[in-house]
Amino acid sequence: MAYQGQHSPSSSSCDAPKRDGSKKHKGAYMPSYLDKNEPCVVCGDKATGYHYRCITCEGCKGFFRRTIQKNLHPSYACKYEGSCIIDRITRNQCQECRYQKCIAVGMASDLVLDDSKRLAKRRLIEENRQRRKQDEKRRNVIERPGPSDKEWELIQLVTAAHCTTNAQGSQWKEHRRFLVSNCLGPESVLSSLDGDDKVDLQAFTHFTAIITPSITRVVDFAKKLPMFTELPCEDQIVLLKGCCMEIMSLRAAVRYDPESDTLTLNGEVAVKKEQLKNGGLGLVSDAIFDLGRSLAAFSLDDTEVALLQAVLLMSTDRPGLVNVDKVEKLQDTYLLALEHYINHREHRLNHFWPKLLMKVTDLRLIGACHSSRILHMKVTCPSVLFPPLFLEIFQD
Repeated sequence: MAYQGQHSPSSSSCDAPKRDGSKKHKGAYMPSYLDKNEPCVVCGDKATGYHYRCITCEGCKGFFRRTIQKNLHPSYACKYEGSCIIDRITRNQCQECRYQKCIAVGMASDLVLDDSKRLAKRRLIEENRQRRKQDEKRRNVIERPGPSDKEWELIQLVTAAHCTTNAQGSQWKEHRRFLVSNCLGPESVLSSLDGDDKVDLQAFTHFTAIITPSITRVVDFAKKLPMFTELPCEDQIVLLKGCCMEIMSLRAAVRYDPESDTLTLNGEVAVKKEQLKNGGLGLVSDAIFDLGRSLAAFSLDDTEVALLQAVLLMSTDRPGLVNVDKVEKLQDTYLLALEHYINHREHRLNHFWPKLLMKVTDLRLIGACHSSRILHMKVTCPSVLFPPLFLEIFQD
């Protein structure tokens, strides 16, 4: 039986099919043991690997597998007494000669799996895949540890400090009331030096009345942290003045309601962005609402909010801070506890930890913008009366 070096009617150019049935594997994986242009030992097409003991192309591999699995070779017959040349062009014209060449070059039919063996192989592959996933998960647990026993004690203490100083707790939606929008009349509006920047005196008075107890709650939260009370009183004051607006903004932002597009202040009053803006916050209200919308994807629980507040409280770059090294160690302690707690919760949001740290940056920016806003209002609206506690915390 000849396979090369002679012509046969089946190899005539006029009888050749116009389309080659072979699949083009553009950019397909090429095993390292193959030369770039290594030919298939059956048809001479570009080989893709070692299949059934022979180096073959995908087409001949599939043909041989189907032939054995479906027991098709008894039905094959050659019109030209087994004399067909098998190459890339003619391989689809004579199944008998193609099959015989597969056998002649050494392709092993015993390596072709039947249905039951193929299913068993698939099950084994899937079991191995699941085992690898479990191993990877175990490695991640080791690489991303949860809180230690000492950290759990700290976490419980910080969470309790937050929950006992956060108005209305998880029932804030049931207790909130919506602030009624009033048209700004000329008698209740003060214009700053910027013509478009207006402050509604009535709204400002209302908001400062709400914010004053919020300030007290932030102070109470800090005093419930034993590591904070160990600091000198001067440093405690510096840290509180620096973080108060940031913590209040965080507490408001996690109570953003997308349905009503409102933030709930002090657990009792739901406000729109324009109301907050006209009530004295100006563009700072935009940043707080943006933060609320973005934090919705994080699904933060009370513990994560509490630890974030502790991290904000222990910021070492507050002007006038004396015990910088000690505060830095305290912040590192809270940061590590927060990271380990996040590992424990296993959030589904990709890159949760770095994204959350970016929110700390956003909160710091809100605090800085608010300080500038207060200074701006004191200069441009000297008749505005700030509550004493408000001035004590927010005045440099």
